[in-house]
Formats: sequence, structure tokens, C-alpha cells
Amino acid sequence: MTGELPSRTVASKLVVVARASAASDYVPVLAALAEAGVQSVELTLTTPGTFDAFADLRSSFDGDLGIGTVTNLDQLERAIAVGADYVVTPITSTALVERAVAAGMPIVPGGLTPTELFASWSAGASAVKVFPAGQVGPGYLKDLRGPFPDIAVVPSGGVDADSAAAWLAAGAVAVSVGGPLLGDAFRGGDLGALRDRARRFVEVCAS
Repeated sequence: MTGELPSRTVASKLVVVARASAASDYVPVLAALAEAGVQSVELTLTTPGTFDAFADLRSSFDGDLGIGTVTNLDQLERAIAVGADYVVTPITSTALVERAVAAGMPIVPGGLTPTELFASWSAGASAVKVFPAGQVGPGYLKDLRGPFPDIAVVPSGGVDADSAAAWLAAGAVAVSVGGPLLGDAFRGGDLGALRDRARRFVEVCAS
């Protein structure tokens, strides 16, 4: 099995998924998230320029910085090359997991069904992403733990502050949060309001 998820991600139990129109939009949002105590951010490849901007963002953000929406081996190799702290993929691909394991790169692959999730977990994933989590709810993790008692789960998709607490109480190792925390931050929204929302999530995940 590849290395565990990075320590700050594990300790904070919160991954913020940042999906912007351009990589330049990351800078003020990452600064606000850091000020609010966020320790782990996933930068998505649906944001143009993510790879090119990664080194500068990595040096300016005091926390774990991952690369998400990785869907093929070329993207995975670039994520490894630029020094991502972890990678996230929305799909179940044992080829991606096996390559990440060989490179010592923590990887969190997505899936929804027990077959998908167990395929990634048994291939060596650091954790598996239940996506879209809003379609199943925290009770789904209890059901998964029946046949897979040791599986490490990170729910993603539709996780708000209330459901984040419920998922963590059910045994999730962390929660992956996008829109409910970021709101309109990437559309010119108030960064003070973003910090307030982020602090609430940080507190929920720490309690």
C-alpha cells in the first residue's frame, strides 16, 4: 500500500476542493483558506493552468496541496513530477492506483459501489472517495464497514457542515468539501465570508 495520506490532511480531516476558471484565481482563495486554518487543498485539473502554477502555489501555501480530477496516467505522471502531496481521481482505475503506489504517491480514487471502492482499496489506495456522497449519505459508510471493516473513506460531493460532522462520526477519515465551503469565492465573492465559512468547517472537523 502506498504511503498514508499526508499528516496535515489526516489531522485536520478536511480537504477543500478548489475548482476555478483559471489557476490565477487560486491565489487569493488559498490565502483566505490558510488564514482560516485549512490544512489541505485539492487543486483540480478542470482548472486551466493548474500544473503550470503548482510550484508557486506549493511554495506559498502552508499545508498539503494535492492535485485532483486526475483521470489518466499522463496526468498522474505530471502530478508526481510537480510534487503534489497527494492525488485524487473521480474514477476507479487500478492502473492509476498501481502507478501511484509504485511512485509512493498517496492516491484517493473515487467510486460509489462496493465493487468499485474495494477494487481501489485492495489495489493499494491510501483512501477511497465515495462520490457523489450526497446521493447515499453517512449511513452508507456503516454498511460498507460490514464487509470492509478497515476501509478508509473520504466522502465527496454535496458535503456541507452538518453532513461533514455526520460522515466523520460514522468513521470517515476526512471529508472532501467544495461548493458548500467555497460558495462564490471564485466568482468575486467576499473573502471575509469565505474565511468565516472555512473556519466553521475547520471547527466541525476538529470536534
